Amino acid sequence: MAVPKKRTSKAKRNMRRSHDSIKAPNIVVEADGSIRRPHRLNLETGVYRGRQVIANEATEAE
Repeated sequence: MAVPKKRTSKAKRNMRRSHDSIKAPNIVVEADGSIRRPHRLNLETGVYRGRQVIANEATEAE
């Protein structure tokens, strides 16, 4: 069975745990006010990087 030879200090323990925290997701607010995650398609409008990628119901009705 593996047993540590030396006690891990509080500083080393906390440095190891520094990446374990939960972070809030990044949010991008579009010009029309819709919200999306970065580098992802806006499913409400069907626009990605300024181009219409998916035709949605609003554009089909017009």
